[in-house]
Amino acid sequence: EANMASGGVSVASLWTEVNRCGQNGDFTRALKAVTKILHENRDDVTALHCKTVCLVQTGSFKEALNVMNTHSKVLGSDVVFEKAYSEYRLNRVESALKTIEAAPEQTDKLKELYGQVLYRLERYDDCKSVYTDLIRNSQDEYEEERKTNLAAVVASMSQWEEAPLEDLGLPESTYELCYNAACALIGQGQLTESFNKLRQAEELCRVSLAEDSDVTEEDIESELAVIHSQMAYVMQLEGRTDEALQLYNQVIKLKPSDVGLLAVTANNIITINNDQNVFDSKKKVKLTNAEGVEYKLARKQLQAIDFNKALLAMYTNQADQCRKLASSLQSQNPGHPRPVLIQVAQLCREKQHSRAIELLQQFSDQHPESASGIKLTMAQLYLIQGNVFNRRCHVTKACDVLRSIEEFKHKSGMISALVTMYAHEEDIDSAIEIFKQAIDHYQSEQPGSAAHLALVREAANFKLKYGRKKEAISDLEQLWKQNPKDIHTLAQLISAYSLVDTDKAKSLSKHLPSADTMALNVDVDELENSIGATYVRKKAAKVTGENPPKEQTQPGEIKKKKKKKKKGKRPKNCDLNATPDLERWLPMKERTYYRGKKKGKKKDQIGKGTQGATAGGAAELDASKTASSPPTSPRPGSASGSSTAATAVPPRQQKPAASGATRKKVPQKKKKGGKGGW
Repeated sequence: EANMASGGVSVASLWTEVNRCGQNGDFTRALKAVTKILHENRDDVTALHCKTVCLVQTGSFKEALNVMNTHSKVLGSDVVFEKAYSEYRLNRVESALKTIEAAPEQTDKLKELYGQVLYRLERYDDCKSVYTDLIRNSQDEYEEERKTNLAAVVASMSQWEEAPLEDLGLPESTYELCYNAACALIGQGQLTESFNKLRQAEELCRVSLAEDSDVTEEDIESELAVIHSQMAYVMQLEGRTDEALQLYNQVIKLKPSDVGLLAVTANNIITINNDQNVFDSKKKVKLTNAEGVEYKLARKQLQAIDFNKALLAMYTNQADQCRKLASSLQSQNPGHPRPVLIQVAQLCREKQHSRAIELLQQFSDQHPESASGIKLTMAQLYLIQGNVFNRRCHVTKACDVLRSIEEFKHKSGMISALVTMYAHEEDIDSAIEIFKQAIDHYQSEQPGSAAHLALVREAANFKLKYGRKKEAISDLEQLWKQNPKDIHTLAQLISAYSLVDTDKAKSLSKHLPSADTMALNVDVDELENSIGATYVRKKAAKVTGENPPKEQTQPGEIKKKKKKKKKGKRPKNCDLNATPDLERWLPMKERTYYRGKKKGKKKDQIGKGTQGATAGGAAELDASKTASSPPTSPRPGSASGSSTAATAVPPRQQKPAASGATRKKVPQKKKKGGKGGW
């Protein structure tokens, strides 16, 4: 009876059932049999181990962990792999790492899991070492999977850490390997090569899946979704946004099961939409909030999605939401400038430029290593304020901020911007100081280089332009020594010395070429008699007599053609024999025969006017002469004299109150230059 389990079944037969189900992969039935065994002996180590394996195989990771933690003393280190794997699948990656590192022996299974855990923790260097060691020391049917994982590690290092590509001799025989190689090329900025590699991966995928008769076209498209999304990303980087958007939307329509792929695709569509099509962006942003996304993407990908959520809140005028998201991002990434820039952009939309500058200054003081972009933004805001308030003060502040950026201090673009702003503010001394500092820097770092000489040339031209010839002498001498054949520079140098040292100017003038060598071999007489020579005609003296002689053309003079006077057009049905109307040039009302318009009705007609009114004088009927008459229509942008009800028609739709006969007619100006008419 001791060997009989509940229900009258022997323990031996239960173990037989467990063994048979385990071989067939039916872990659900095996779990039932093991549970019956443990009902008889709850501390059976083998049964506990089998139960743990069955729970892991059926995906019951929490229950498996509970069993292992409850019976940890009995099981010991026999279930280290099962425990670490359960923790990994439950996204407790840090706990899984501790479990693996605490294991007494590092088996091959643990090493494989160790590589996966390190990849999830983005410890790519350690992960690469683990997979390299596994590929070197193991030969089995999983070698291709290990190489695929190693290729994924190399691609992640290239994309997220900007590490240079390392040739590990990995093949590109499968579409997964080819895809990872393409991702690595994207990280290096080799977009054309990566796009071609993705095309190759697409073909390999179609060929490999077409061999399986059970795979449908929809299954192939679902498998290709990740490749197509990456191709669209390359198009977007190349500026082919319309093509990229079309391909992204195709991927979204497929509704792939990978929430990470959906989130990345939706995020990239939002970036293309920018501040346009925000309704579509608000729909797409929901895909980035799907459950489990945070476990599928790298930290930088999640960070980019969060940044875009804050920007979308700003574009949709959700100011409070934008500030909330930006503040959260800043607390998560204290040294990253982008959350601060988003807050500043929101403040600028609210016209709070002073508060925005304070925020930028605060970040710049706390994180000087990341302050270059922040200071550029600060200078831009000072210039914006200068357009509204005290211009000179704010432009000077902008220049001071730009000069404090050590990283860009001696860049040609920065020098040009500073000199332009100082010159605009008529602060020539400060502009020359900028040139001096830059020239000194290049003199010590790159003497005689093209950039150095170009800077000296610009400095000399600037000083000459603003009348600082004395200060330009040293720059001009340096340029002339570099190129003694430069006559233009020599002439400038002589001109500058003529104000300071005339003797030096005379001695330098000896280096100028002689007048004979500079003269052009030109025949002056031939040039004057040529067709293209200009000729000034002298006024002819007055000739007395009835028939003055015709004007004779001089040699070299081009005879002017006389313009023919065009005949005026006559109106239709014109009778040339009839006498024309002498008053035809006068307006109709001013002609003597005008008798006014015939209305066809008597002037004083009974019954005209409002009901009950008596006939009065013309002055009584003229509404324009009454003192209390309101304007017929309010002026644009102004209210009428009397208050109106809430239901009043807006001024642009309101009809005039008085009739057309009672309004004073405003005389219209005559049109100029009109064709036709009199």
